[in-house]
Amino acid sequence: MGLNGISMTQRKGFTVYSTVPPIGSTRTNGADHIRRVGEWCDDLGYRGALIYTDNSLIDPWLAAQLLIQQTDNLRPLVAVQPAYMHPYSVAKMVASLTHLHGRGVDINWVAGGFVGDLAALGDTTPHDQRYDRLREFATIVDKLCRGDIPVDLDGSFHRVTSLTLEPALPPDERPAFTVSGSSPAGLAAARALSATAVQYPDPRLENTPLSAPTGVPLGIRVGIIARETAAEAWEVAYQRFPPDRRGQLIHRLAMAESDSHWHKKLSEAAEARIDDSPFWMVPFENYKTFCPYLVGSYQRIASVLEFYMSAGYHTFITDVPFQEEDATCAIRVLDMARSAMKAIPTMEHKATGT
Repeated sequence: MGLNGISMTQRKGFTVYSTVPPIGSTRTNGADHIRRVGEWCDDLGYRGALIYTDNSLIDPWLAAQLLIQQTDNLRPLVAVQPAYMHPYSVAKMVASLTHLHGRGVDINWVAGGFVGDLAALGDTTPHDQRYDRLREFATIVDKLCRGDIPVDLDGSFHRVTSLTLEPALPPDERPAFTVSGSSPAGLAAARALSATAVQYPDPRLENTPLSAPTGVPLGIRVGIIARETAAEAWEVAYQRFPPDRRGQLIHRLAMAESDSHWHKKLSEAAEARIDDSPFWMVPFENYKTFCPYLVGSYQRIASVLEFYMSAGYHTFITDVPFQEEDATCAIRVLDMARSAMKAIPTMEHKATGT
């Protein structure tokens, strides 16, 4: 059950994922961090939790296995970069985890990454072509998971012939797909895959009509620090993310190395500072996270989230919670935003989208 006895299956109209801590070589208690976040979010009725992937982090599939073992209902949202695996390996991993634990796995498709990481792997594919590759890759995984076998595809990047998946994935455990929808190429990939296009809230849009993309399920990636009053929330925010000169320098270096559209959009949003706005970019600028934060009272943050719900955003991926209270407050403001809506279309979970 979730907050106030509401389970995720009862929370119609929107879906919530959290994020597990990114575990690299400098963190020695990574398993304990994943366990705690998983337990908090499982108890609160989150659908799942995002697991990052890049060259510096532990394997996301091993983290997914740990997350499943430590929770009762939570689904890993595993970031999958085609440069790391063959599509058959992804489908086999999803099916294997599902059969072992009786619980499905969702996929966050990643087309990009740091240029240096990709170059180290011998991958020099240009930005938009990486999304073309992603569509081919994800199409193979989707067909295998759907049971549309044997799978034949003769693409520009991937070729498979009479490919089958055994053991087959149960129909009710097919993975939901998410993909970055910050660039035109990302949106096109989301539409082609019936995936949820994940974007970022922008302070410049708060007081203007939001023209959201059509023909594709929409999601938001955001950190949330909400308390009874704005003063309480900002006190927590400054304690969590104090100024960090070293982090700022790393952030600048990372931005220089990245060709990501969402990195550029977030940097532009950080420059567009608005007085008295709940939008906070300091964690992003200090290289502590990769999304904007909303900081303020429950009512204020709920009003911002209601703004996006009204525009058709139904999936929310919240940042790593420091404490159980963070995960609780995020669910609380999302429930408040949903309750404030006069009417919001219910989007039932589909095999490849939410």
